[in-house]
Amino acid sequence: MPEPRLSRLELQIMEILWRHGPLAVREVQAHFPQKKRPAYTTVQTMMTRLEAKQALRRTAKSGNAYIFEPAISRNAAQRRLVDEFLGLFGGRMQPLMAHLVESGKLTLQDVQAAEKRLQDLARKGKRK
Repeated sequence: MPEPRLSRLELQIMEILWRHGPLAVREVQAHFPQKKRPAYTTVQTMMTRLEAKQALRRTAKSGNAYIFEPAISRNAAQRRLVDEFLGLFGGRMQPLMAHLVESGKLTLQDVQAAEKRLQDLARKGKRK
């Protein structure tokens, strides 16, 4: 099953759950910064939508509150976002890489780590 497309608020909720583990709706809401805290009903609606998208699952019930946990990994959600973002560049990495280098957000250590990962993947591909 392909990873679900998540909105910004849905990603914020998922990030809270990835960081803190299984939580009830009220607990998720409490982890938002006070000034930008969405209403309880908004968080509840978003978590219901995330459950329908199979990004969250109910794991338990505590009193009247359901406890939710992520059903997808942070890595899987990030892969979907990166793939969509690269689609804006026609799937080409070069314009993105050039921007990251010029802005100073891509370091030599980042490039070396990526190069090592590519070499590891190439070696694994040759063994198969």
